[in-house]
Amino acid sequence: MGSTPFEVTLFFTYILYSKRFNRFYIGHSQDIDVRLDFHNDGHVKSTKPFLPWEMVGFIEKRKRSEAAVLERKLKNLNTKHLKKFILKYFNKSFM
Repeated sequence: MGSTPFEVTLFFTYILYSKRFNRFYIGHSQDIDVRLDFHNDGHVKSTKPFLPWEMVGFIEKRKRSEAAVLERKLKNLNTKHLKKFILKYFNKSFM
């Protein structure tokens, strides 16, 4: 029959990790798989020097503005607090 008129577009705030450089990157996107490939293909100036990147985790939001607000909050965390956030919400440790 086709797509439902109530189809919801989701946005994702994501956290990437460069094991080689022990660095995190936080961003938001509608398609995290495409975005991860974009980062790993070297198309993002701020992440290109730290390839490769792996997905640590992501959080779904219904509005782009909500994803952007969460991105900003996560970017304002120091590394110690970001690692605690990752452990709590994604059960991954980078200690």
